[in-house]
Amino acid sequence: MWFLKEKKRIFPLFKGGTAEYNRRERPVGNRAFQKGEAAMKSLTPKYPHMLHGGDYNPDQWLDRPDILEEDIRLMKEAHINCVSVGIFAWAKLEPQEGVYDFDWLEEIITRLYENGIYTVLATPSGAKPVWMSEQHPEIRRVQANLVRDETGGRHNHCYTSPYYREKVKAMDTALAQRFASHPGVILWHLSNEYGGECYCPQCQAAFRRWLQEKYGTLDNLNHQWWTTFWSHTYTDWEQIHAPVPHGETSVHGLTLDWKRFVTHQVIDFMKVERDAVKAADPSIPVTTNFMYDFYQYNYFKFKDQLDVISWDSYPQWRNEGNVETAADFALWHDVMRSIKGQPFLLMESTPSTTNWTPVSKLKKPGMHMASSLQAVAHGSNSVQYFQFRKSRGSTEKFHGAVVDHYGGSDTRVFRDVAAVGQRLEAIDAVTQSDVKAEVALVFDMENRWAIEGAAGPRNCGIHYAEQVRAHYRALWRMGIPVDIVDEECDISGYKLVIAPMLYLLRAGFEERLKAFVENGGILIGTYHTGLVNENDLCYLGGWPGAGLGEVFGLWHEDTDALWDDEHNTLRLADGREYGLKEICALIHPRGAQVLGTYGEDFYQGEAALTVNQYGKGRAYYIASFGEDALYRDLYQKLAGKLSLKRALEDLPPQGVEACLRENGEVQYLFLQNFSGRQQQVSLPQGYASLEGEPVQEASLAPYDGQVFCREKR
Repeated sequence: MWFLKEKKRIFPLFKGGTAEYNRRERPVGNRAFQKGEAAMKSLTPKYPHMLHGGDYNPDQWLDRPDILEEDIRLMKEAHINCVSVGIFAWAKLEPQEGVYDFDWLEEIITRLYENGIYTVLATPSGAKPVWMSEQHPEIRRVQANLVRDETGGRHNHCYTSPYYREKVKAMDTALAQRFASHPGVILWHLSNEYGGECYCPQCQAAFRRWLQEKYGTLDNLNHQWWTTFWSHTYTDWEQIHAPVPHGETSVHGLTLDWKRFVTHQVIDFMKVERDAVKAADPSIPVTTNFMYDFYQYNYFKFKDQLDVISWDSYPQWRNEGNVETAADFALWHDVMRSIKGQPFLLMESTPSTTNWTPVSKLKKPGMHMASSLQAVAHGSNSVQYFQFRKSRGSTEKFHGAVVDHYGGSDTRVFRDVAAVGQRLEAIDAVTQSDVKAEVALVFDMENRWAIEGAAGPRNCGIHYAEQVRAHYRALWRMGIPVDIVDEECDISGYKLVIAPMLYLLRAGFEERLKAFVENGGILIGTYHTGLVNENDLCYLGGWPGAGLGEVFGLWHEDTDALWDDEHNTLRLADGREYGLKEICALIHPRGAQVLGTYGEDFYQGEAALTVNQYGKGRAYYIASFGEDALYRDLYQKLAGKLSLKRALEDLPPQGVEACLRENGEVQYLFLQNFSGRQQQVSLPQGYASLEGEPVQEASLAPYDGQVFCREKR
């Protein structure tokens, strides 16, 4: 067993960075693919290249040295240059309290490094060992029913627990002191998919302290939460408890602040981990892997604590709906890129199937390339998988992997992975580029919490996220790059800002919106905008509140909520009509120009689409949830007026995604075909293939992905 031959540490041999190991040559494409801005900061400075690999769990195979030897060979054959190690290895790293065993891990990391494979080293806090859970039951989470968890699962630990924080800090410190100087370790992976919340007495006490710091006095808290309703006024801080189903749920300020606190507490826990590993070597970046459409936490709050944003993407591809799925995951790639305004890492994906979804559907031939390149097109500098080798037992034994239980490389999945690895090597210079957007789409998590927690106007579904997606799909269809921002972001540098259903206005954002329009920007607003302040208190004096009524040039008098089977229409002066659904805001222009009116019901003929000149800019207001054609036509018109940057001069074929990454020298054009049929796409002048051949028209097979480049003029 190469990893057990010697128990002494061998890593000092590499401190000088003189180790010889196998570096595969990267294919050389055309000259533009080799150019880039060397000054652009790499996400992983110790290995500044496109990463290809994934979660690797050698601790599951320590009794099979033959398999571990074979893994190295298979990784190289699959063009894998990076793996994430140690994510769920706490029981092997600390088999009993205070007894660490890192030798096996060091030998594996070194063996990988000697073969040109780098390590993203994880802290193991996402799954505590059984001995710890049984010896210290106080670290187990308490659920909303106020019952403490039994041992089992993962992420069932309390983020507030002093003991658990102490143990995590000790483990992370020991790992960092042992491995921070290892030349093969290029990135710290903090825990795994932070998630959940705890209602234990320690968390409740921490919540009260957080509230005291925020509000100062109970009088202020009672006013901001409007607790006089139902006589729920607090007279002592100890009377405040987290919102639970069998307790207080009617005070919306309480519910909103609890969600804010949970994000704060998770970040506070994460900082313990970050500071522990940074103490050994602050130059090694840290990340943690986020999740799709995860709204327990506000991910934008993490941006100042992490060097790199990464996430786990698992689209559920199916014969029908692939295009809509592609648009949805494009949005979430853009979210991850926008959090820090820089490229991100795709930390997990599947090369074949997922086993925790209703149906474990195989990817169609080509889909792995298309979905992988989609991530890169939207700003990822990696394609990585869960996992490299399938687990033999337990809950994810049937989850897709690069190497399955068969163990060979002569499978379609393995060949697909190797093909992606080769493609990433060929476009390595793309890591020195980014997505540059002129459009910002506001998707604010605190606004989402408040909208979905409010009583009315549609308790059967207010659909904030779906409204955001409707605007995004129209821009995605046209190949227009989009940044996703929240209400704390700077919006001054964009040409167009879209702020759907901005129900809750966080302090100061209304002033940034006003300044944006006043200075010449174009703002798109919608129904259900400007109703409450940041603590969910309704504005008095008319909606939209906080002065936004002046920006939009209208007054929102009332709201008609529609049943799912009810619809209305938007009628334009030129006779065009668009379907409307769910909510109809009854508005009165106060300076705004009416572009369209309602076609039905008692408010037939009243304004439904307006535009208002405010300063040097304009503010549009869409009073209902329109069909896709409404947003398509609106943004097609605005794209022309504003000369918005587009990946292609013309609209790509239906189902084909067109994306741009660029730097000061080169533009990279990505085309992904999610339509399920052959497509031809005309390219702008000057683009060339990976081989350097000029290309005027791209031929895309079903579920194909291709990359082209040209030097900027």
